[in-house]
Amino acid sequence: MTIRRGFADVAGVQAHYRTAGAGAPIILFHASPGSAKQLEPLIAALASSARVIAPDTPGNGDTPPLGILEPTAADLAAAQLRFLDAMDLETVDVYGTHTGGCIAAELAILAPGRVRRLVLDGIGMWEGEEQADLLARYALPFTPDLDGGYLQRAFTFCRDQFLFFPWYMRDRAHRIDGGLGSADMLHDWVIELLKASTTYAPNYRAAFRWPARERLAYVRTPTLVLAAETDPVRELTERVAAWLPGARYLALPRGDQPGFPALLAQAVLDHVRQQ
Repeated sequence: MTIRRGFADVAGVQAHYRTAGAGAPIILFHASPGSAKQLEPLIAALASSARVIAPDTPGNGDTPPLGILEPTAADLAAAQLRFLDAMDLETVDVYGTHTGGCIAAELAILAPGRVRRLVLDGIGMWEGEEQADLLARYALPFTPDLDGGYLQRAFTFCRDQFLFFPWYMRDRAHRIDGGLGSADMLHDWVIELLKASTTYAPNYRAAFRWPARERLAYVRTPTLVLAAETDPVRELTERVAAWLPGARYLALPRGDQPGFPALLAQAVLDHVRQQ
C-alpha cells in the first residue's frame, strides 16, 4: 500500500497530510509530539477498506503552527475543520489518539453534522498538582544550539516516553511495560519532532489543559473509546469513557505485539461500519 503525501492550502498556510486508499473517508489525528508519520502502520492497515487522510496537527511535523501562543484543543479542532473544507470533505469518520483524541472530540462538538462516527484512542484528564507538573515539565522546546545538545535532549525525550510516564519520572513506579520499540521507529519519531522542535509543545499543553469531563458531555456523535493494555493512560481512558454519553469502551491487547495495527484497524472499521 502506497502512502502518499500532500499539502492543502488552509487559511494562508500549507497543511501537510498523508493519505492512502479509496472509499468513505476516515480522518486520523496523531498524538504528540510527532506527526502523522507515526500513524503510517494504521494508515496502511485501514487503506484497503477506506480513504484514509492523516493531517499533521498545526505546529507538528510539516504543518506550520496557528500563530496562537497557547492554542486550545478547540483552536486546533477549528483548524482541522478548515482542513476538511480545503480537502472538500463534507462528512467523515474520525479517529484521534492522545492529543489527537482531544482534537477529534472537539471537532465532533464543533461540527456534529460533519463527523459521522468517532474513535478516541487513549484519553486522559489531569487536574491540580499533577496537571501543573505536566504543564511545567513535560514538553519544552528544543531550541537549536551550536554544540548540538538539543539533538541529544530531543532523542532522550522521545526514547524515555517509551519507558516512563511521565517521561521525566525515571523510577519503577512510573515505568511503562511496553518495550522500547525499534531503532527505526524511534529515529522516525525524533526526526518528526525535530521538524517542529520549537512549536510542538503548546499542543501538548492544550491536551493537558483539556477538561475532558466537561467537554465530552457535549459530544453527540456515536463514539468508540479504546486503549491498548500498554497505553500509559489506559486506566484514565477507561474512566473518561464513562463520561461520554452512549460511548462504548474497548480494551485492546498489548500495543507492542505483532499485528497490533491490524487489530486496531479492525476495531475502527467495525465501529465506523455500524449503521
